Amino acid sequence: MNHRIASIFSGASGIPVVGRVLGWLEAVPYTLLAIPLRLAVATVFWNSAMAHLANWDTTLYLFGTDYKLPFMPPVLAAYMAISIELGAPVLLVLGLATRFAALVLLGMTAVIEIFVYPQAWPTHIQWAAMMLVLLCRGPGAWSLDHLVRRRLGGLIG
Repeated sequence: MNHRIASIFSGASGIPVVGRVLGWLEAVPYTLLAIPLRLAVATVFWNSAMAHLANWDTTLYLFGTDYKLPFMPPVLAAYMAISIELGAPVLLVLGLATRFAALVLLGMTAVIEIFVYPQAWPTHIQWAAMMLVLLCRGPGAWSLDHLVRRRLGGLIG
């Protein structure tokens, strides 16, 4: 490689620019990555709740026809879905019971994927990926979960 091309890929210190950029990216704290994950997942489900609540009669109709589950009465399914869509996003935004909220939403996403919209797997797998990160790594240090864990010390894992 000639000197001019080599200078593009390395800085004054001689360390390759690509290596430095990768080092910076790898140094980003998980806490900063968890915030947009929590907000993105919360937004998806909160917006769904708002759409369902905007016209409850249509929502009940959809749960009786398009969203019909083989294991649950439509009205019960509608109330459960709305409850989850309202409660879990609040928990995610606050970073409170984050792993529980992610697990519940992951289950709801699986039900939607399997029984309601199996063709929407490209969207559902994106949601699932975000929720799996939150389930496995938690909400990060900027969360109520983190504060509770610090207060309780060794009482919780």
